[in-house]
Amino acid sequence: MSKPYVVGIDIGGTNTVFGIVDARGQVLASNSIKTRKHSNINDYINELHHELKKLMEATSTVDKIHGIGIGAPNGNFFTGMIEDGVNLPWPTPIPLAKLVSDKFGIPVAVTNDANAAAIGEMTYGVARGLKDFIMITLGTGVGSGIVINGQLVYGHDGFAGELGHVISKRNNGRLCGCGRTGCLETYCSATGVARTAREFLEIRHEPSLLRNIPVDEITSKDVYDAAIAGDPIAKEIFEYTGEILGEALADFTVFSAPEAFVLFGGLAKAGDLILKPVRNAMEKNMLSIWKGKVKILLSELKEADAAILGASALGWEAKYLDATPAASAPILPA
Repeated sequence: MSKPYVVGIDIGGTNTVFGIVDARGQVLASNSIKTRKHSNINDYINELHHELKKLMEATSTVDKIHGIGIGAPNGNFFTGMIEDGVNLPWPTPIPLAKLVSDKFGIPVAVTNDANAAAIGEMTYGVARGLKDFIMITLGTGVGSGIVINGQLVYGHDGFAGELGHVISKRNNGRLCGCGRTGCLETYCSATGVARTAREFLEIRHEPSLLRNIPVDEITSKDVYDAAIAGDPIAKEIFEYTGEILGEALADFTVFSAPEAFVLFGGLAKAGDLILKPVRNAMEKNMLSIWKGKVKILLSELKEADAAILGASALGWEAKYLDATPAASAPILPA
């Protein structure tokens, strides 16, 4: 009898979430650990193994796992490596698929975390039935998964779709963890919103609820709470962030003509605070042939489940991968 379960793991810059998934796409159980708790990758994998084993025992799935799929920053499906994890605490490159497979004794496949979220959204969420869309993940960083004609785009080396590192500010842009300046994620991620708040509070003098928080401790959630309470500076921060993101979406439309952008992650939960300026800026900057044609959708999946489910889809393919670069991208779930 074939093994009826897979494991999906999403490695984020702050948290790692993981779950056991059956063939119907149901998450039997899930949990999380702190990604940055361990400075040594082997200690991190040991904790991941310990916690996942507990889930397997609790769900009676020990020895029933077909494969493990992992979504990770700059995870490369072709090589199984994290080759430049700018938001991770470990030196790269990391042979992640091999390390995890050796630890669990189970086949492992790796892809970019945003690509995994795109697969999950297309299979189980708001992108069902869409053949051309771009997933934008707004978390610690900004990630993306590009789907064209129903196929996830990997490019010749596995790294296609790093839209968070498109330059949004050419002059005097913010330093990014990738080493360049002005990247989209330095403005439109959760950390980017916090950076904007600090900058606004430094150069502005009017009262703000945000001034009640030590400036180095301000988070995007603090900005959201202040905006909901009517704070003018907090509202302006969202306007500023949404305008930059909307301009970027207009530019992204040019190269793949997506039917929709799907926004996912903590920042997307701000609702109209972020959506209204994004839509306005996108339409204002859109090439005329696409005006009014491209939708902006919010993910329908729970924040953890989208990436878990997407990564888990790779688990069904992991058995057939070997240590050499793959000749083609994975088959997407039907």
